[in-house]
Amino acid sequence: MIRRGMLLVVSAPSGAGKTTIVKEILKAYPNFGFSVSATTRSKRPGEVDGKDYFFLPRSEFEKKIAAGELVEHEEIYSNYYGTLKSEVEKALSNGKDIVFDVDVNGGLSIKNKFPEAVLIFIKPPSIETLRNRLKGRGSETDEQIDRRMERVEMELEKSAGFDYIVTNDELKRAVNEVFGIINKKRKELSSGTETD
Repeated sequence: MIRRGMLLVVSAPSGAGKTTIVKEILKAYPNFGFSVSATTRSKRPGEVDGKDYFFLPRSEFEKKIAAGELVEHEEIYSNYYGTLKSEVEKALSNGKDIVFDVDVNGGLSIKNKFPEAVLIFIKPPSIETLRNRLKGRGSETDEQIDRRMERVEMELEKSAGFDYIVTNDELKRAVNEVFGIINKKRKELSSGTETD
């Protein structure tokens, strides 16, 4: 019998380092697949359709919402983001572990539909550090950064619904803490026990 895959959700405010941490997970754990989200936002330079995101026209995304084809979705900064149910089911039934890089609401929706999902919230060391990281990326205007910062308080509040909170004050330490959580959960999955 194939072991059912592990669902790992990594969420964080924009700029807290979740994408970097997810990349480290995928490097260290070959059995983890990345859950590619669907979005209506335009492609950034270097992004590949089907690898970074499924880039969909708004009308197609709305059809998928109506048809119940998404595990979770949300409209953020006038763009839709969501997780395709078909992608999750395919991975799980093949015994593949799957990691999600989604926002807090998306993470809580996944937990709602898949109670066995493990939710990790990546917390920035401070709001100031977060703003500086976003500015340092150089990919957004000050207005876009302000909009992202407005969500941070809500995201920090909702992190209370997550299984683990990891502070990303130093990347290597945060990554090791996340690896520790994964190893613990994998051990529980293989022995069939569930502890807190």
